[in-house]
Amino acid sequence: MNNPVILVGVGEMGGVFARGILKLGHPVIPVTRNMDIQAVAEEYPEPCLVLVSVGENDLHPTLEKLPSQWHSRIGLLQNELLPRDWQTYSYKNPTVISVWFEKKKGQDFKVLIPSPAYGPQATLLVEALATLDIPATVVANEDELLYELVRKNVYILTTNISGLMTGGTVESLWQDHRELATTVANEVIDIQEWLTEQTYDRDRLLNGFVEGIEGDLQHMCMGRSAPGRLTRAIGFADEAGLKVTKLREIFSEKV
Repeated sequence: MNNPVILVGVGEMGGVFARGILKLGHPVIPVTRNMDIQAVAEEYPEPCLVLVSVGENDLHPTLEKLPSQWHSRIGLLQNELLPRDWQTYSYKNPTVISVWFEKKKGQDFKVLIPSPAYGPQATLLVEALATLDIPATVVANEDELLYELVRKNVYILTTNISGLMTGGTVESLWQDHRELATTVANEVIDIQEWLTEQTYDRDRLLNGFVEGIEGDLQHMCMGRSAPGRLTRAIGFADEAGLKVTKLREIFSEKV
């Protein structure tokens, strides 16, 4: 029998990965909110992967309490994810996937573009998703992973925050409100550069953002998380001393 995969958080997204991992022949051991996670770690001290599939709001509390014997085996898939999120807890070399498909309750998954992954068990995740016909790829190095995480953040934050003003689909955002979207995207990139202490090729990021839009033109801009995403972005901008004039304007009108 293949080594088990621990699944911390058994929501919609975690369920997709569980299906694929099971199809590869790996037992999946779920860890829910009410379980004794330390007891599970004692029973399964050496899984091949501990996939943390909680929502972004629960990520830091989960990483803080994750048993030490699992620290070298974690996998992460959250939106708004950056290296600082795992480095804060001294996790090194996690498996990370930037998820470009959505899964909502009562609906099957919808793919936008292939999901890039990197780390010790990236191939496992790519192969698991392939059993469900979800495209994913292994990127070459940490620099490419960082670009992919920032690109996803630019897509999620720009569409959500702009959508507070426009509503509608990403197609209508880009066709009818391109100046707004571009301004918001550049302010989001300002924040991402501060968070990562890196400078990015903005043309490449914006082209990557458009690729995400073209992957599902009818994707809705604004979900329930949009006000929270804008609030977090403003908090980071305040900490960094960034003007982000458009983001503050939207915040004052819509949040």
